[in-house]
Amino acid sequence: MSARLAKTAIAAMLAFFAAGVVSPSHAERLIVSVSNHRVTVTPAYSGEELVLFGSVERDASSPASHNNYDLVVTVIGPRADMVTRRKERKFGIWINSDYREFLQVPTYLALFSNRPFDAIASPDVQRRQQLGLNNVLLTQRVGTDYADVVPNDAFRSAFVRLREEHGLYREETSAVTFLTPTLFRTGIPLPAEVPIGTYTVEIKLFADGNLITRTETAFDIVKVGFEQFVATTARQDGLVYGMFTAFMALMTGWMASIVFRKD
Repeated sequence: MSARLAKTAIAAMLAFFAAGVVSPSHAERLIVSVSNHRVTVTPAYSGEELVLFGSVERDASSPASHNNYDLVVTVIGPRADMVTRRKERKFGIWINSDYREFLQVPTYLALFSNRPFDAIASPDVQRRQQLGLNNVLLTQRVGTDYADVVPNDAFRSAFVRLREEHGLYREETSAVTFLTPTLFRTGIPLPAEVPIGTYTVEIKLFADGNLITRTETAFDIVKVGFEQFVATTARQDGLVYGMFTAFMALMTGWMASIVFRKD
C-alpha cells in the first residue's frame, strides 16, 4: 500500500511541475522604481514630489491582444487610528455632538491611473481591487461593530474631504503617463504635512478590464535634525523629554522677562 501511495504522490508532483512549466502565472512582469527611497524632512521642508517609473516586460506567452495596458498606482502611508467629529451649533456656540473613529486607516493615500477607473475595469473589479477613493476600505468603529460603510456616509465623506484639503488623500485619473506602450511614469506629490514613516506603493497592471499582474515598492520619510531628536526622545525616554520641555519653557519665560522688563 505504501509503495502505491508513493507512486501516486510522485505522479502528482510531476503533473504539478509540468503544469507550472506549461502555464506560467504571469505573461507580463512589472519592473518599477522610485526616484528617492528615503525622503528627509527638515525644518525647511515644504513638500516634494517623487517620480515612479517602470516598464512592462513581456515574454513569448504574452497574448497578442495585450497591446493597450492600464496602470493604477496606489500609495499608502503609515496607518493610524483617527477620529472625525461632527459639530453642531447650540446656544450660540459650536460643540462636538458626535464622532466616528476610523481604525488603522492610511494617514496618506493617493491613487493614480492613466485614465478614469470606469474605463479601466468594471464596477465589480473596481470594488475588489479598491480602485478609487470610494472603493478603498476605511474601517470604522460603529457602536460595537467594525465595518466600512457606503461611500456617501456623512462621516466617511467628511473624513476623506478633510484629508483631501490637506493634500493627504488624492485621486488623479490622468497622472500615469505611458511614454511608450510599455514604459510609464507618474509623480507622487508629498505635501509639507506628510506623515513620517514607511510608504507602500502598489502598482497594478490591467488589460481588457482584468488585472494581469501587480508588484510593490516602498520608500521612507524620516525626520532629521532637532525635530528628529525631540520625536525620538519623546517616544523612547518620556522622563528626559519632560525635563527638556520644562527647561525650554523656563528658558522661554526667562528670556521674555528680560525682553519685556520695565526699567
